[in-house]
Amino acid sequence: MTLSIWRYAHLALALISSLFIVMASVTGVILAIDAAQENTLPFKTAGFDEVTLSQSIPVLKQKFPEITEISVDHNGFVNLKGFDDEGNEIDAYVNPKTAQILGKPIEKSSFIQWVTAFHRSLFLKETGRLIIGVVSFLLIFIALSGMALVIQRQRSVAKFFKKVVKEYFAQYYHIITGRIMLIPVLLIAISGTYLSMVHLHLLPEFKVNHQVKINSNTNAEGSAVNAELFKSVKLGDVKKIEFPFAEDPEEHYTIKLEERELVVDQFSGQVLNEVRYPGTVILEDLSLDLHTGRGNVVWAIVLAIASLNILFFVYSGFAITLKRRSTKIKNKHGLNDAEIVLLVGSENGNTLRFANAVHQQLLANGQASYLLQLNQYQVFPKAKHLLIFTSTYGLGDAPSNADKFLSLLDKYPQQQKVNFSVLGFGSHAYPDFCKFAIEVDDKLATQTWANRLLQLHTVDDKSAIQFVDWIKKWNESTEIDLATTPALYAKKPKGLRKMMVLDKSEVTDQEHTFLLTLQAPTGLRFTSGDLLAIYPSDDAKERLYSIAKINGNIQLVVKLHPNGLGSNYLNDLKIGQTFKARLVNNASFHLPKSKKVALIANGTGIAPFLGMISQNTKHTEMKLYAGFRNETSLIKKHLEFLAHHLKQQKLNDFQIAFSREQNQCYVMDLIKRDASFLAGLLKQGGVIMICGSLQMQQDVEKVLDQISLENNGINLAAYKAKGRLLTDCY
Repeated sequence: MTLSIWRYAHLALALISSLFIVMASVTGVILAIDAAQENTLPFKTAGFDEVTLSQSIPVLKQKFPEITEISVDHNGFVNLKGFDDEGNEIDAYVNPKTAQILGKPIEKSSFIQWVTAFHRSLFLKETGRLIIGVVSFLLIFIALSGMALVIQRQRSVAKFFKKVVKEYFAQYYHIITGRIMLIPVLLIAISGTYLSMVHLHLLPEFKVNHQVKINSNTNAEGSAVNAELFKSVKLGDVKKIEFPFAEDPEEHYTIKLEERELVVDQFSGQVLNEVRYPGTVILEDLSLDLHTGRGNVVWAIVLAIASLNILFFVYSGFAITLKRRSTKIKNKHGLNDAEIVLLVGSENGNTLRFANAVHQQLLANGQASYLLQLNQYQVFPKAKHLLIFTSTYGLGDAPSNADKFLSLLDKYPQQQKVNFSVLGFGSHAYPDFCKFAIEVDDKLATQTWANRLLQLHTVDDKSAIQFVDWIKKWNESTEIDLATTPALYAKKPKGLRKMMVLDKSEVTDQEHTFLLTLQAPTGLRFTSGDLLAIYPSDDAKERLYSIAKINGNIQLVVKLHPNGLGSNYLNDLKIGQTFKARLVNNASFHLPKSKKVALIANGTGIAPFLGMISQNTKHTEMKLYAGFRNETSLIKKHLEFLAHHLKQQKLNDFQIAFSREQNQCYVMDLIKRDASFLAGLLKQGGVIMICGSLQMQQDVEKVLDQISLENNGINLAAYKAKGRLLTDCY
């Protein structure tokens, strides 16, 4: 519930203030750039801030006998007002060390003045200032609620800057840039709020009121410039000095420093009165510096970036919101007539997409299906099947539309026996993978009316392939025919990259398998064991191929099937031709670091292992077992490749099985012969990797299980649970 409150607060505040935030951010970018540009003007003297008043004033008076005031602005420019020897009025930036005139103050352009006025009050005077103040105040809470959501997502404050799982562009960079720009955005919001409060007179006003007692015994022959005060005060501490108009005891210096204001006798240098500024005045100056970036080009640039980032927050925030609401629920039947009820717990809309795909098929097949959120659970009079599709959020929490479900289960028991199946959606990148789905499954198992139809099934990272595994089991258990093509459940891909064909071996009547080498797009990070996803029909129909990384290029081995959509598409490509595809990170099938490895493959499954062998620059102990039907020309190339890397000590040994010629055996036979080696490998912490056909995987795992039990007294499942057996089969 806490998560829901933070999310709705974050969204509501953003909705209320978005238009004004956009306007303030756009003008803020312009003003920040102007502040940075202003700081680069050539009116600043190096080391001016270390020059004392007693060093500077005599030099300036020598050239400008009548000075009315000297001020030091936020950029460190020393501005002098007065008259020269010829009586000409002076208003210029000067070098306090030499009295050289550096230039005249430049009035802001009409455009910058317009932007400044708009930024401060939207041209609505006090009403506009109030609006901007309120928006700044709301921005504080938007930033804080956003921070709370990130902490929830990352599971603790300590993991605030840890890796974020990338689901899609808007979600990923909303979090990433939000974390980076949190402090600047908060400072913009807090300082903007404070300045608005000052200008709206919501804080106590302070006016300096000097009570000066004139000393009639003052020596008119002296000079304050030689006094200890003028020798100790540096220009870097000065905001403004007002000079006496005449050599009269009633005329004096007024020196405005950062934290106080002094009235000083012009002859003796005696401090006649001192007024310290209250904290509100000091905070106003600090807020102005933080909000505008004046005087600090680096901070001004940071503010400009932060303002641009706020604009991105508005865009990405609404994109996330629209995505969550993009999947519409359409129910054809009434709730009281529903025989199959689908209940969804979804935070970002991804889980709802899968549930809706099943719901639409059930309706098309004439089933009385009804789809609703988990928090809408109630009594379903005619329900026969209850399908739960749910993700997990935060610290293993329920999604915001499912946080009441567990209590509703107790409140509304079904009046008849109902079959239930639970699907958990999540990511193994999080430690609490599908935790809420597990809780739901356990809770349903305790209900007297609930009958478990299928064991809890989990889907990692929105995998359509894993989802189809459940569909197949559901079809078998219910005899309801749902589509088992992964492409129908996969989201239409985005971010495809151009791939160019560098080389391709020929397919002949004797050789039905070909080797394809592709040039990887610049900057694309991948490794052997990752997957190449292609879209032969230019739609969501995806085909995945395990790849090798060799000499920086992508290499895959493909068997041409007569009616194969993907294999024919790839085979028709010509050298030099380009096509669009994407690479899928397959972290669960990457070569383990610093561990002995046994590689087991058949057919085209050898592809990723060729890359792993090529990348084995640290000479990790590695042994390959591979099975083929015949020794074709392509297989001969593989053997030459393996022999070459054997000499380079990137491979320790390899054994090849040919089922139809030569040794006439299978991979399983090679495994049985090396039973003691493989058992020892598992026992010593090594890893076995399998790539190829599912049938081969099943046969090999049976043999390995027997070997493990006989030699180590442990079944293969125990090693698999520890990550000692990695598979990528099809």
